[in-house]
Amino acid sequence: MRFQTIGLTVCLSFFLFACSEKQATQTPPPPPPGVSVVETQTQDVPLYLEFVGQTFGLKDIAIRARVEGFLEGLHFQEGGEVKKGDLLYTLESQPFEEKVAAKMSAVAQVTTMLAKTKGDLDRIKPLAEINAVSKSDLDEAMAAYEATQSSVEAAKATLRAAKIELSYTKIYSPIDGIIGKTQAKVGDFVGRDPNPVILNTVSQVDTILVTFFITETQYLEVARSLASADPAQTDKQGSSLELVLIDGSVYGHAGKVDFVDREVDTTTGAMLVQASFPNPEKLLRPGQFAKVKVRGQVVKDGILIPQRCVMELQGLYNVYVVGADNTVAIREITVGPKIGSLWLITDGLEPSEKVIYEGLQKVKDGMSVKPTVVDVKPTEKGKK
Repeated sequence: MRFQTIGLTVCLSFFLFACSEKQATQTPPPPPPGVSVVETQTQDVPLYLEFVGQTFGLKDIAIRARVEGFLEGLHFQEGGEVKKGDLLYTLESQPFEEKVAAKMSAVAQVTTMLAKTKGDLDRIKPLAEINAVSKSDLDEAMAAYEATQSSVEAAKATLRAAKIELSYTKIYSPIDGIIGKTQAKVGDFVGRDPNPVILNTVSQVDTILVTFFITETQYLEVARSLASADPAQTDKQGSSLELVLIDGSVYGHAGKVDFVDREVDTTTGAMLVQASFPNPEKLLRPGQFAKVKVRGQVVKDGILIPQRCVMELQGLYNVYVVGADNTVAIREITVGPKIGSLWLITDGLEPSEKVIYEGLQKVKDGMSVKPTVVDVKPTEKGKK
């Protein structure tokens, strides 16, 4: 009985094994996975350099208290627009009016003295001609008259200076622009440190200046790029700077380089550059920070692929390439700078090759796949 049970068990095991082997033989292999691929193409790729810059008004004029006194009035809206010649501040004028009055009195006195010396000279001249008075008397009268003339001119000059000081008690806007927050309030004593001397600032913002620094290496790169381009292209590049604002948006008006400083700062190895951007909408204000994009060299026949195609491991960059027989091969590449959502490939890829874009987690080297070519649009940041 025992041997019969063992034999039956062996027969059943053999039967089940044979059935499972037959079933496995009949199951078809899984189809190759579908993947999305991009087809490489060559194109001229312009490279851009980015610099952090700060904005300034075309004119930033400090409003100063040129005389000492108590502030009596503010005649503007802080942060508002002002026109050239608009009254901004008034200072206490009484001490300066008194000074003007005193100088006018002094002018009147010396003018009276001038009339007297002129009369004395007119009386002595005819007497001197007939020798009725001595020559020394004539000389004295002439000297007194000329001295009084000089005193009149000096008194008038002093009066003009006093009137100028009086005019400084009213402060007007020197330009059209936007005025900032006042540094002094009504009742403050101004014009003497530590009291406010600079009361405010007016900025002309219809054009905005942006200053930034470039390294000596970057300067050489841009200079060589401009030197190798034709003059028309050079003018176009020099007047087509882009400004990227703090929120990542691109400013709607192109700028141009105004000047590059004459020397490299030996302490930092950088050069100062100033660019200007039109600002008709008054969107830009002084003191903002933004990125300035400057066009550098152009890579001829460059290959751009989406960044998500590239796999990085320990400083090595690889992509999956689908061959003509739809077999996947891993390939090492050399990458250049990133351009928006794309990556410039400097070595490792040829034109018209298929690089896997989606489905990287489903494939491995030597595997067969079913590729579908897709047209991947770069992000706005990557468009040039």
